[in-house]
Amino acid sequence: MHRITLLGTGLIGMFYTLALHGHRRQDRVHVAYSRSADRAREFAEKWGIPKHTTNLHDAVHDPETDVVVIGLPNHLHEEAVMAAAEAGKAVLCTKPLGRNAEEARRMLDAVERAGVFHGYLEDLCYTPKTLRALEAVGRGTVGKVLWVRSRETHPGPHSEWFWNKELSGGGAIIDLGCHCIEIARSFIGKDIRPLEVMCWGDTLVHPIEAEDNAVGLVRYENGAVGQFEVSWSFRGGMDLRDEVAGTEGTIWLNHWLRTGLEMYTAVGESDYVAEKAEGSTGWLFPVGDEPGALGYADMFTDALNALDERRPPRETFYDGYVVNAIIDAAYASIRSKAWQPVQLPIWRGRDNVPSLAVARDYDADHVLLKEERMMDGSTKLILRNKSTGRIVHRIT
Repeated sequence: MHRITLLGTGLIGMFYTLALHGHRRQDRVHVAYSRSADRAREFAEKWGIPKHTTNLHDAVHDPETDVVVIGLPNHLHEEAVMAAAEAGKAVLCTKPLGRNAEEARRMLDAVERAGVFHGYLEDLCYTPKTLRALEAVGRGTVGKVLWVRSRETHPGPHSEWFWNKELSGGGAIIDLGCHCIEIARSFIGKDIRPLEVMCWGDTLVHPIEAEDNAVGLVRYENGAVGQFEVSWSFRGGMDLRDEVAGTEGTIWLNHWLRTGLEMYTAVGESDYVAEKAEGSTGWLFPVGDEPGALGYADMFTDALNALDERRPPRETFYDGYVVNAIIDAAYASIRSKAWQPVQLPIWRGRDNVPSLAVARDYDADHVLLKEERMMDGSTKLILRNKSTGRIVHRIT
């Protein structure tokens, strides 16, 4: 059993508490920290938490807790991580790890110097559908992964600090793109080096200094591509979708909208519908178990089991650092309007990974490009001559 200091009592703190108290059950939030005394007290009372405080140092150093979970705004992550490292406690930090790679690297250095357990709380890499798809990819079900498209869009964040570039580190990319980037890394292989990024981002709707829409491509050393699409102006709720394209198959994932529970109401739903839902009439898409569907339950199960078993969790601070480095390259690309290299002074994956390019021999002289059954029952083969490069077709 772990007693947890929870830093942050906002929406993410609520989801974390629901997951911690509702699934592993033996682990409990023991101390709740908030910058608001009223919020700290109300949160503790609502969730049956014995202690609450507005003093971050006291919360982290509480002698009865052994794990610190950080659910604070981005600009407060580093202070909280440093405090946890100083206290010698296991620390789990919400996404993104830092506002930039430099900040993330300082946090990574701190926990590794202190020798404390660390986990990166990237919940969307733990959704039930994602975990099932990752198992299939690991078995070779779709062959070699060539391209991963990850999309997260909604009408905008729920707290004011997200909209402040200085506090958050950016806009929709730092908020949502961090999810999409790590999802793509998980499918492509986290040991494959991300080389460069091409990104478009702009402020289309909201009068803010950061981007509210963006699309980016991340090219990996083996030739695979990760694509992210993010928006703070998408109407209709929260759209979470992933696509995985491999040499032998395809996976489509829809995590939030059109997931099997659909409800129509003319009079309106008086209860909560789902995170980022925009209305309460017409067609609604409630979610039965939000902490489970969004990956929070499996995320904490993995992190705390890893702590018990003295092994790294699936997501560590190093992963958060790599994601921040890719995001830095995305912002550099927006400014330059060109591909930008991913700067990774610390790389712990493989080097000189061979290309995914494959050639399937048809006969001694040709490789097979395409085989297709035609309407008349014949089979058309598209072949390329190995010596001349000439492309021909054959009907069998």
